[in-house]
Amino acid sequence: MRLLAIDYGTKRTGIAVTDPLQLIANGLTTVRSHELLQFLENYCATEKVEKFIIGMPRTLHNEDAENAKYVNIFAKQCAQKFPHIPIVFVDERFTSTMAHQTMRAAGLKKTDRQNKELVDTISATIILQSYLEQKK
Repeated sequence: MRLLAIDYGTKRTGIAVTDPLQLIANGLTTVRSHELLQFLENYCATEKVEKFIIGMPRTLHNEDAENAKYVNIFAKQCAQKFPHIPIVFVDERFTSTMAHQTMRAAGLKKTDRQNKELVDTISATIILQSYLEQKK
């Protein structure tokens, strides 16, 4: 069964998944947030998902950031639609910064680094990787 990570944004959402053995985090895609529940429904119909790992925006003072309310609304909708799939929240501080650093380290051109969808997918991958490392 796979773990699926969600980097929720009000416009776009990055998605990453593990392999079935839950060893490796891979970026999957970025979807428009208003299409997210339908995407998850389609994905879960073809792949077994054990858990949703959702990035929770936090401030430097370890409080909920402004966007946390939107993440909580989405998480409630997700829990209603997929009551059999547990949700785990992971602190997503600095994931966008880390995504940009990863893109720079990979040698991507500036135009590619400005691709917000790619940043969202990489951020979701970082969220999932940090969850996997915490689990060890």
